[in-house]
Amino acid sequence: MKALIEVKKIKAYYVLEIFEKQRTVRAVDGVSLDVLEGWVHGIAGESGCGKTTIAKILLGFEHPTAGLVEYKGRRIDNIKASERFSLRKEIQAIFQNPFSTFNPLRKVDRYFFEALRNFGIVEEEREAVRIVKEKLEAVGVAYEEFCEEYPSEFSGGQLQRISIARALLTNPSLLIADELVSMVDASLRMSIVNLFKDLREKFDLSVLYITHDLATAYYVSDRMAIMFRGEIVELGPAEKVLQEPKHPYTRLLRDSVPEPDPSKRWTSKVLLTEQEHEEYLRTGCKFAGRCPSAMEICKRESPIHYDVDGVRVKCFLYR
Repeated sequence: MKALIEVKKIKAYYVLEIFEKQRTVRAVDGVSLDVLEGWVHGIAGESGCGKTTIAKILLGFEHPTAGLVEYKGRRIDNIKASERFSLRKEIQAIFQNPFSTFNPLRKVDRYFFEALRNFGIVEEEREAVRIVKEKLEAVGVAYEEFCEEYPSEFSGGQLQRISIARALLTNPSLLIADELVSMVDASLRMSIVNLFKDLREKFDLSVLYITHDLATAYYVSDRMAIMFRGEIVELGPAEKVLQEPKHPYTRLLRDSVPEPDPSKRWTSKVLLTEQEHEEYLRTGCKFAGRCPSAMEICKRESPIHYDVDGVRVKCFLYR
């Protein structure tokens, strides 16, 4: 299977003032992954793990401190702004809050027709209307209900579907979905995730699905990367990573998901507490301070990735 996009050892370091001292925080620290053509690649982890920073680097909103990104074999992390604009036809994004995607004082349909003109996709209005209708129909929104309406006149679920339709206008090869369903009502999440699966097959899309929601990540993803403090700690087929987690952090993350059983309580606080900056600054394994299986070597050295039954695991337990 051919890789559409390749991320090679990218790093994103920031200098922050912490307790009146300047510290370098390694938000992304040597991450490598491939997004294969026609596949959904999930990146999961708690807030602040670096997954959104990766999305920003892929979209050109930020430049990596080190490493490189290749799209169809071409390096894109250091291209000019003019080249970045043309690349946006190929790589589109859908963000967490659909209400922040659209100006509340502008009618939503204006964004669609402007995008088609700006990218030079159509010249005639009739053709533009045809394309807009086609994309809206693909996400289950009627053109007649969409025209001349402001963002406030749609529900959150409707507006997220409209955001997806907008991203499809350019017939992209890659969609980056950052926390796609986190602000959508729980009753609508699966309908949007199912829609995403259908669109992938219909439009032959590759998808980078970024989330902290393990349930939807498991359902929609072919491959899964688990991130902790700027590093990928486990990477492999989604079913293996989430059904048979090998890294202690992945186990803790999975066990923190509440189950619909009153006898099984939410026992972990891994998704609820603010993490200490020391975990980002730690020399050895960044999870060692909370890991139930931590050894002395974990406090001194950072582990490499070990191949375990088709899964890459960054843990000394598998050396």
